Amino acid sequence: MKPNEEWLDIERIFRLHYTRLAQVIARVVRDPARAEELAVEVCLKWSARRITDAENSERWLYRAAVRSGLNELRHQVRRSRYERVVSFVRGSPTPEELLAARQEQERVRLLLATIKPREAELLVLRSQGFTYEELAAILHLNPASIGTLLSRAQQTFRKEYTRRYGTPRLGSKT
Repeated sequence: MKPNEEWLDIERIFRLHYTRLAQVIARVVRDPARAEELAVEVCLKWSARRITDAENSERWLYRAAVRSGLNELRHQVRRSRYERVVSFVRGSPTPEELLAARQEQERVRLLLATIKPREAELLVLRSQGFTYEELAAILHLNPASIGTLLSRAQQTFRKEYTRRYGTPRLGSKT
């Protein structure tokens, strides 16, 4: 094949399949602009493969389009995770957020001081990641009763919190 003929093949394939390739990819990535970019990349990869059979070319193009879309999704997930980690590490809270966090901590401390000591101990130790078995051993309790005791402690804490401060914030571990 002469260079001009090869270019005509690439151009023909592009004109025949580009729009549909972009649509297939857009269904996967939900971003039409990015899908168009990826469709161009798929066509360029096809040209590098030099597939001469039209039927095999079409199969390869659409299989490559789907894979390209899936790879883009994986890339987006990794990027999103990375950005969350970076924003968590680098992100400094605003003064309002710091104040709200300190106020919430103070509320929790006050409530822990007012409920029964065993309930407070259970809540604090459980918030530190201790298992039921570890809680039972530390507090000299029957392992079978830890779940019930912990549930009661959480209910007591929630009721007292609600009585004093209103409904607890969503996402709080109380």
